[in-house]
Amino acid sequence: MDDSCVFCGIVAGRMPARFVYQDEHACAFLDIRPLRAGHTLVVPRPHVPDLSADGAPDAVAAIGPALQATTRTLVNRLKADGVSVLQANGAAAGQEVFHLHFHLVPRRRGDRPLNDWTADDDARHQLDEIHQQLVGSED
Repeated sequence: MDDSCVFCGIVAGRMPARFVYQDEHACAFLDIRPLRAGHTLVVPRPHVPDLSADGAPDAVAAIGPALQATTRTLVNRLKADGVSVLQANGAAAGQEVFHLHFHLVPRRRGDRPLNDWTADDDARHQLDEIHQQLVGSED
């Protein structure tokens, strides 16, 4: 763990998050600056700064089940037509939190292209509602 890392704080339970998946290797939680409603981050529990860091191959392999389970949840619960998987590696690529993470962005046929990292204000205001859809009981 890195005490200065916001994602380490979330993983350790010291900072709040809207979790949609957790296991012993990874956790997934809603992004607070979503590109689309349901935009979720999947992070390994151990602190690994990025894909070039020691330990990255093991971390990526360990979070595979979390990536799959979270993608299925987004498709099934939000009725997404697909999911874009994004990963920024290094500041020049747009990485802002230096703890390895993958963005899972629910997509709908015909939605606007993902040309940048601009947050969707409507999606940001729906975080609690989307969280309930993702973790609530199935009807």
